[in-house]
This record gives sequence, structure tokens and C-alpha cells, in this order.
Amino acid sequence: MENDIKIFDDIRPYEANEMRQAFDELLADRHFNAVMKGFVPWLPKAVRNGALRLAFTGVKTPLDFQKRFMKPVVKHIIRKHTDGCTFDDSRLRAANEAPSGAVGGAFTFISNHRDIVLDSAFLDVMLVEAGYPTTVEIGIGNNLLIYPWIERLVRMNKAFIVRRGLSLRETLEASQHMSSYIHYAVTSKHENIWIAQREGRAKDSSDQTQEAVLKMLAMGGTVIGDSVADSLRELNIVPLTISYEYDPCDYLKAQEFQQKRDNPAFKKSKQDDLDNMRTGILGYKGRVAYRCAEPVNAWLDELEALPKNEFFAALARRIYQAIHRRYVLYPGNYVAADLLSGTPEFASHYTAADRERFEAYLQQQLSKITLPQKDEPFLRERMLTMYANPLRNQLAAQ
Repeated sequence: MENDIKIFDDIRPYEANEMRQAFDELLADRHFNAVMKGFVPWLPKAVRNGALRLAFTGVKTPLDFQKRFMKPVVKHIIRKHTDGCTFDDSRLRAANEAPSGAVGGAFTFISNHRDIVLDSAFLDVMLVEAGYPTTVEIGIGNNLLIYPWIERLVRMNKAFIVRRGLSLRETLEASQHMSSYIHYAVTSKHENIWIAQREGRAKDSSDQTQEAVLKMLAMGGTVIGDSVADSLRELNIVPLTISYEYDPCDYLKAQEFQQKRDNPAFKKSKQDDLDNMRTGILGYKGRVAYRCAEPVNAWLDELEALPKNEFFAALARRIYQAIHRRYVLYPGNYVAADLLSGTPEFASHYTAADRERFEAYLQQQLSKITLPQKDEPFLRERMLTMYANPLRNQLAAQ
């Protein structure tokens, strides 16, 4: 196993025997110390780092690190910046007791993408508190690893690196490499995986599973000659739905819609990515819900006879429909749909107070946009569409 894992040294999370050195390098990093000083400016560096070293005592694995350092941070975010986070794994537990249950006791969660940082972080806490033996390894784009300390921190936190911005040939090679690692993590390390169903977040909250993601996952089967269905079976894929009552990045997404409308060549800067990460973490999210569907292994054989392209198209459709059916819808979703249509079609799902609260929230978020040629009607329509789409998609899936 030690020799096998060396193949993935360029992308994998740290192993237990690498954690101490990574932690020491983190504490020695100038940018990391500047960030930590921002949290506790009254503490001298020596005292601050000494306290972190003391807290690191007994941390031997990335899972230890998550439980010691990350879980308290994420639980603080849930307490301060949400109205609670719930987790429904009843379908997963039911399937896991049946013959079609987990392969090797590990799962590959594939979900809609709501937040750059918190999608998997909230899931980690939910899994630990629900009694699962481990959390998830996650893919994170190297475009977000702006500083060396960020890469060290995420690899200590069970992240593997997704290489972006490559040529077509390099992308194919990187996808094969990453897929092989994911299969290795599930089948040999018995680790769970979390991966978004598409590259990047759906700016309009209309979540669709990209066939390219599924094709990538199928590339790395551990048994030569396996069919694509067999390759995917060993990953034990579980569709997962993440529902936010309020998306703190909604105004940033709307702003980006206008920037791209006004300038088709517009691209976000590294600072824009950092602003999105910070806003997503510290912004108010209202109620948050995670809902698991049954693993795709329960019905994958229904698609196996299809030609390969039809197989991936049908699989993508079944996965995103499973995700859509399990949205938890909030009053704002129904209000947004009615405001867009100009009808009271969904008025039975909200009160006058609910509508007033949502409209006040919408105006508050719109006021944060400071574009020089601000097109408020366009921005308002974009934000309303973000909140209406989960409802529209759920109705279509049903």
C-alpha cells in the first residue's frame, strides 16, 4: 500500500506520518501567521503558535486533525451563521443493510454545490455526529490554493488536488490520475469521497450533473477490463442534496452575471475567489439541510445495457433527479417563484410575513452590489431565479 500511494503523492491528502512536518511548516509560514494574527491580534506570535502546538498534541492522522481543529470551527459556524444544519441519511442506512449496500464500507457522495468550503465541512460534522467511522476526502481545485499555507492546510484536512487550467491532453491525464486516486481511496483506504456533480457552482442554483464528472469517475476502476458500470459500482455513489435557506454569495453570483453580460471576456480574480470563500463561510445561511438518496448501486444495473454515451446521459439524469427530489424548500423559494411569475401560484406555502422577510433580505443583498453601471432589475431577476430554481427542478423531477 505504501508503494501504491506514492503514485499519488502530487495530489493526495497527507498521510499520518506527514502530519507533524506539515503542521510545523504551517506555523512557520508568514502568510498563515498574518491570517492567525487577524483572529487574535492581542496574542504574540510565540504564544499563539505555542498554543497551537499544544493543541496539536495527540493529533496523528488527518481525521484526528479534523476532529480536534476543524470540527469545533465548523460547529461554531453552524451556531453563529445558520439556523441549524440537519442530516437525513435514512435511505443510505436502509440501503447499507441490503445486498446492494456499501462496497468496502465507504461511499462517494456526489452533490449539488452550494459553498466552496462548507459543503464538505458541514458533511464531515454530520457524518461524525451520526456515528460514521470517518469523514470525507474532497477534491479542491488548485486555482483556490492561492498560497502554500492553504495547500498545506487543505491536505491536512483530507483534500486531494484537482488540477485546473490544463491543455486537453493534460486534462485527460489529470482526470485519469485523479480517478485512479478516488478508486484507491475508496477501495484500499476505505475513505469516503465528496465531489461536486459539476465543475464550479451553478450560479443560478439550477443543479445538473455533468456527464464529464461521471466519465472521470469511471476511468479509474481497479480491475482491468471492468465495464464502466462495474467501475462505478466500486465507488458506491450516493446522490446528496444540499439545501440552503439563504445563499450568502447570492449577490456576488448576481454581480458576476452582470459582469459577464456586460463583458463576455470577464474572469474572476484570485481576490474574487477569496471574497466568495469568506462570504460563504461568514454569511448568514438560515436553515441548512443535507439529504441522502439511496446509492446508485441499487439501480445501476437498469442502465448497464445502454450504449456508453446513453449510459452516462441516463446516469447523470437519474442522479440529478434524485438530488432535485430531495431539496428542502423554504418559504423564500416559493416567494421567489411567485415574484418572477407575478402570480400567487405558491401562496399557500408562505405567509405575508414570510414574503415581507424575503423581500427585505433580497433588497439588503442587492444593496451590497456596487457595480458602476448597476442594473438592478437584471440583478433582482437573477437573484430571484436562484431561489426559484430549486422549486422548479423539484417539481420537474417529481
